[in-house]
Amino acid sequence: MWGLVAAHATAHERPVSVADVCAVAVSAAAASGSWVTAASSRGPDFVMHVTDPVSEQLAEVQLTLGEGPCQDVLAAAAPVLASDLDDDESGRRWPGFTTEARRLGAEAVFAFPLMIGAIRAGVMGLYRDSPGALASAALGDCLLLGDVATVLLVGGLGAGSGGPDGDGAGPSGQPLDLALHRAEVDQATGMLTVQLGVTIAEAYARLRAYAYAQDRRLADVAGDIVARRLRLDPDPAPGPQR
Repeated sequence: MWGLVAAHATAHERPVSVADVCAVAVSAAAASGSWVTAASSRGPDFVMHVTDPVSEQLAEVQLTLGEGPCQDVLAAAAPVLASDLDDDESGRRWPGFTTEARRLGAEAVFAFPLMIGAIRAGVMGLYRDSPGALASAALGDCLLLGDVATVLLVGGLGAGSGGPDGDGAGPSGQPLDLALHRAEVDQATGMLTVQLGVTIAEAYARLRAYAYAQDRRLADVAGDIVARRLRLDPDPAPGPQR
């Protein structure tokens, strides 16, 4: 797997990055697309790399809704494999996500934890546009590729291009458009802590809740808050008990 990832990076004349891991994972799993979401101990998780626009939307909708295979995978410390998003189990487990994912054209989603011991680095996700379980060999390949992605993220070696349009990457290794979205989400969350008088976690929850209620992308809502086109009001104080 390391050799395939390195060969992919060499073919694109760039340093090895999680973008190459995603590309190899798509091939190994016969998937339609892939993404890596990096975890941050200092604030919200963020989308690091995607292979296509649908992957970006699938990653973001899970962050917005707070549900989906990628949200469960780190708590379980094990892969979460949803081979048919139209089945009853997926509908009960992730009612909001399954509706949105199938609307986007995803019929199966597979999520793998990127962890070293207690270090939570992120999640690698894949989707297919048709239902079906991963073959044993493909599952093994994805587990190995998850290890590769973890080493790259934890070691700070994620630089390289990897967005759906092939744009160059910023200093963190993210494609420039995703890096901008991350910065705006972080900045909007910080602004909400002051406006609402709440913690970072609560501010991020409010940001996600507003985006979900308005059926808007998290990054778009964050951009409006940063540009001061939108201001969220604090919750009203509880009235006197009767």
